[in-house]
Amino acid sequence: MILRPAARKLSYCFLFLLLATYVQQSSASLGDHLPDFKQCVKICKAENCHNGDSAIPFLLRMMFWSCPAECDYTCQHVVTDRRVARDPPMLSPVVQFHGKWPFRRILGMQELFSVLFSGLNFLAHWYGISHLREKTPSWHPLQKYYLAFGYCGLATWTFSMLFHTRDFPLTEKLDYFGAGASVMYGLYLATIRIFRLDQEQPRYRPTLRRLWTTICILLYTIHVCYLSFWSWDYTYNMIANIVIGMVQNALWIVFSVVRYQKTGKSWTLWPALIVVWIILAMSLELLDFPPWYALIDAHSLWHLGTIIPCAWWYLYLTKDIQDDVAGERLKA
Repeated sequence: MILRPAARKLSYCFLFLLLATYVQQSSASLGDHLPDFKQCVKICKAENCHNGDSAIPFLLRMMFWSCPAECDYTCQHVVTDRRVARDPPMLSPVVQFHGKWPFRRILGMQELFSVLFSGLNFLAHWYGISHLREKTPSWHPLQKYYLAFGYCGLATWTFSMLFHTRDFPLTEKLDYFGAGASVMYGLYLATIRIFRLDQEQPRYRPTLRRLWTTICILLYTIHVCYLSFWSWDYTYNMIANIVIGMVQNALWIVFSVVRYQKTGKSWTLWPALIVVWIILAMSLELLDFPPWYALIDAHSLWHLGTIIPCAWWYLYLTKDIQDDVAGERLKA
């Protein structure tokens, strides 16, 4: 009975995302405007795309590569190779196309290492959920909120793998909305845990919890609607996620430091250390260099940098519940 409403909500959410894919706003990069690139794509399509996608290998067709997409991919690398051979490195001969670096495709995947590192983050959440279930009692009020964090992480990294495998309007929206949901739930969870809104006493806490839940759902819905039906604004999306992320990071840091001062338990400082780690990993995004060997870029390294703190976070969540259970037993 509990799963049916949840399933309906997920179905409505997915239908909404499908609808959102029809509202698009493209952004051009420097490579898109290069005359060599435009001419290459035009000639390739004229010479190769008369008979549909029959010339595309079966594996690539299975990965939804069409003849025009194949021409676009091929010309990106033809033009990039020419510029690298012709221009000195200080002139930055490698440029972006359609907002992305020209990655070397492997097995039909556009960004192999971002897919692999996203998959490792998925596994970190998967094993973290299993560890949390095994080591904490199901009756504890915090467990369901911590498990929901894990399920949100599984969805987020699934969408990330899909997007980095093939960049479509749908996979892009799933990736951005999934990441936004993860950040928003992080703030929701921080508030629930720090102020113990999971508890039923005093009587005002359930009311505050329902109010906070409503506010977070409303904010996320407005965020998704703005991006989908008003403006697909990358700058706004980045700022919104950074602001929400900074607020929850500040909450966790203050909470962990104050808790350590009260208890003297070293593990209570883990949230602060994890936050610092993630901030340092996120700073890789600022580098944004052309990918090494056309495979590994700053974004993929950011995904790599979040694997260990993700696994570490579940160790903290487990100890947090275990410590609370031990405290309740001492009171009893």
